[in-house]
Amino acid sequence: MQRLPITMLKLNITCFIILATFVFVNRTQAQKWQQGYFYDTKGNKETGFIWAKPGGKGPIKDEAFIEFKENNKENPFKLSASDLSSFVVGRDSFVVTAEPQTGNWQYGMDFVKVVVDEDVKLYLIRGGGSGGIGGSGIQPGFEGGIGGGTGGYGGGVGAGISIPIGHGGGGKGGSRIAYYYGANTAEMKELTPLNFVDIMSDMMGDEPDIADAIRNNKYSLSNVEKLVADFKKAKASHSSQ
Repeated sequence: MQRLPITMLKLNITCFIILATFVFVNRTQAQKWQQGYFYDTKGNKETGFIWAKPGGKGPIKDEAFIEFKENNKENPFKLSASDLSSFVVGRDSFVVTAEPQTGNWQYGMDFVKVVVDEDVKLYLIRGGGSGGIGGSGIQPGFEGGIGGGTGGYGGGVGAGISIPIGHGGGGKGGSRIAYYYGANTAEMKELTPLNFVDIMSDMMGDEPDIADAIRNNKYSLSNVEKLVADFKKAKASHSSQ
């Protein structure tokens, strides 16, 4: 079998590397920008493309931020947490809340993900980190409920601006995940192993089988993501009947 000259092999390898880099960059760009919308503090809704975790410095010190553009031809601009009441990117929903400026959280004002949107809601936040979704450090992709009412989230909007959250866990730059529950962010309290059964069985009481499984200790704080997925699956199956 005839071998290719060394120069030809080098050329082929170079072309492969360039092509692979091009594909990687394009995939990365596609993952960064997702369709979504936000509500500002006056309740105005804007739809377009959102980059939920951009790098660099935000417009306002000690505030998380996102980047937004109306379409692919427009230049993006940054929106600080204090400019927003909530935003939705892909299937994930976020609301604005205030945090203490301690070593556990990076930003004084941040976004928390709405994981379950019932009368009592379940929120997710991650301590430390950097970038757009500030101290929460949460990447879009984990499903979150989208609520209704003013600003798209009912009582959770606006009322959460004064809530101090985030005690315990690792220091700045850590990755401590914490779940909170409440009717809105102003009433959030941390979900713990001690209150898990009472809170989650009450929150998911509309699905008796799920609530019973919680009481029978099938679920715990360590597998809460599976619980959320099973709850949404059960709810969806009943709503389609």
